Amino acid sequence: MWFNKGEYDKRGNRVVAEDMLTQALQQLKDHKIRVTPQRQIILNYLITHHNHPSVETIYQELATQLPNLSLATVYNTLKLFVDLGIVIELQNGDAGTHYDFFGRPHYHVVCENCGKITDVFEPDLRSVEAKAAELSGYLVTGHNMEVYGLCPDCQKLLNVTKTADLKRLKLTHSE
Repeated sequence: MWFNKGEYDKRGNRVVAEDMLTQALQQLKDHKIRVTPQRQIILNYLITHHNHPSVETIYQELATQLPNLSLATVYNTLKLFVDLGIVIELQNGDAGTHYDFFGRPHYHVVCENCGKITDVFEPDLRSVEAKAAELSGYLVTGHNMEVYGLCPDCQKLLNVTKTADLKRLKLTHSE
């Protein structure tokens, strides 16, 4: 089971970033993947930061801590984490790929103006999968949910206060 920083397990025990890192590193070991300092520090960064970073952001943030870290190592490490399901890839409209530690199922709200991605932790999110399985007959293995809109900063910047303003800016996805 995966958790986010400051979350609680089913018995009410507080789970911290160190616990999540230990669990994720164990998943690497379970797949017979060597735990290198580079993999550990990249994973720790993703667990403790909720900024949905790009490869370049991760590299810039960690290069001072690991002088031998290369951009290729960051790319390859993230690909490995994505393949294992520890990390997910996100597109936010800036033509770049961003990454997110998927410790606890959550969805994303994406700003259509600036591209900011915000995590939303909804306790009933798993019910979406159950309902999809019930209605479709599928054996559901997961989901990816994104909601679009304008972040509070962009609302202020664009002087948007209500849904009608979104239509004026042609930022609505549905009628």
